[in-house]
Amino acid sequence: MATDIEQHIINSIRKKRLELNITQLELSQRLEMNDSFISHVEAKSRRAKYNLNHLNAIAKIFKCSPKDFWPERAI
Repeated sequence: MATDIEQHIINSIRKKRLELNITQLELSQRLEMNDSFISHVEAKSRRAKYNLNHLNAIAKIFKCSPKDFWPERAI
């Protein structure tokens, strides 16, 4: 199960991904990861996680800052 901070980041990325109309498959492929990587990260029962390199690459794809995925204050 994801920690509170991990879940916040997952939710932030999911929200932005949906706003940009990017599928889980498309994002996985653009990250050059396994086709099911994003679906595994977004599934609460999975142990797949984003690392800092993923966050930076996703920010490039979304044309935003990696800090956009983080909460304003510590959780």
